Amino acid sequence: MANSKKYQITVTARPQYVAEQSAPDSERYVFAYTITLENVGTVTAQLISRHWLITDGNANVQEVRGLGVVGEQPLLQPGEKYEYTSGCQLDTPVGIMRGSYQMVAEDGTAFEAEIPAFTLAIPRVLH
Repeated sequence: MANSKKYQITVTARPQYVAEQSAPDSERYVFAYTITLENVGTVTAQLISRHWLITDGNANVQEVRGLGVVGEQPLLQPGEKYEYTSGCQLDTPVGIMRGSYQMVAEDGTAFEAEIPAFTLAIPRVLH
């Protein structure tokens, strides 16, 4: 069980509705989200790729896979944080995002950092 603490990345998300890029009359809702990754483990690890599941209010799922985030594959020392902002577009005013980052530790061990589900919603739609 000692290894579980070696390879540990916490992920937090702060979503935000982007009204100026959205067009509700055309069922276009744009959201930005700021992700913070923190290496709370004891070994240096690099983010290699990402896997997102984006579900809109009609239960339509977009699956997104790709290398890195915003064109980068950050290397995180123990205790170090990395933050980036990205976005997505939905056909509904509410949705959910979740996923994982595929990481590789400096010792060659591959592991995943879970992205806990977070809600995308235009203001005043949810209480």
